Amino acid sequence: MRTAFMDMFGLSAPILQAPIGSASNVALATAVGRAGGMGSLAMTWAEPEDGLALARQLQAEAVPFFFNFVLRFGTEKLPAYFKAGLPAVTLSWGLAPDAIAAFKAAGARVGVQVATADGAVRAVAAGADFIIAQGIEAGGHVQSSTPLAVVLAETLAVARGVPVIAAGGISSAAGIARAIKAGAQGVMMGTRFVAAAESGAHETYKQALVAAHADDQVYTNCYDLGWPYAMHGVLRNSTFKAWEAAGCPAAPFRPGEGDIVFRKGPEEFPRYSDTPPPAGAEGDLTAACLYAGKSVQDIKTILPARDIVQSLWSEARTML
Repeated sequence: MRTAFMDMFGLSAPILQAPIGSASNVALATAVGRAGGMGSLAMTWAEPEDGLALARQLQAEAVPFFFNFVLRFGTEKLPAYFKAGLPAVTLSWGLAPDAIAAFKAAGARVGVQVATADGAVRAVAAGADFIIAQGIEAGGHVQSSTPLAVVLAETLAVARGVPVIAAGGISSAAGIARAIKAGAQGVMMGTRFVAAAESGAHETYKQALVAAHADDQVYTNCYDLGWPYAMHGVLRNSTFKAWEAAGCPAAPFRPGEGDIVFRKGPEEFPRYSDTPPPAGAEGDLTAACLYAGKSVQDIKTILPARDIVQSLWSEARTML
């Protein structure tokens, strides 16, 4: 089966790799694209010259991909990318109609992440080419406060034919099939791709995802250094448990406040930092922020991205 969204980008699988921060890289995005899906890079914290160099690398690979920008941190960097020849851009945590128009004028398709029907209405009015309906089941920083099934249904009701992508708590073929049957034209997966062989996450982090059960995941605001006032989905660990046992105090009264949990080269990352441990980090890695969605229980092994995309879509097709 095919969807209009697949045709929009020439995909053979309606699977998007979420922009999973430092865990996303050119190798992962390329592997997802070569497998028939669509990879991505998180560009919010990159300098434009570095981001443009990464764009050229992915363009040379001739795979579909998108760059994500979190508007919570401003729009100042966006103009540098307007004429970069990006096939697609996604915007989350905000809406920037002028930027959408500029990207589209340069030939890029633009997706907007929403968490409510009202957000979807605004995204459509602003010219979004596709909408990402995110549910509270997502890992990482979670824009939504509503279950995916509800957000997806409400978004589809107001999308006016604009393709809708389901995101949040999807790591299995059954989850993909369920979203497609509900009307989504594709799915976005984050946690499953953090545990991909090519991801930039530390091996200890990947193994924690493989070992986790559904009740090991929690929706919290514990890790707020770097991104205050944003809820997130993470694994319960020693840092979270100590903070919760202390009554979830605010900074600077949290247990272990100021402790350096891990290092990567000259950089030091304190407890409650919102940065998960990347490859090459050293320290008490399991005490760091370990982003994970509710679907973490479906991740049983670390696999190459190609196998993740092709095996999940093959199985999902049989269910459809």
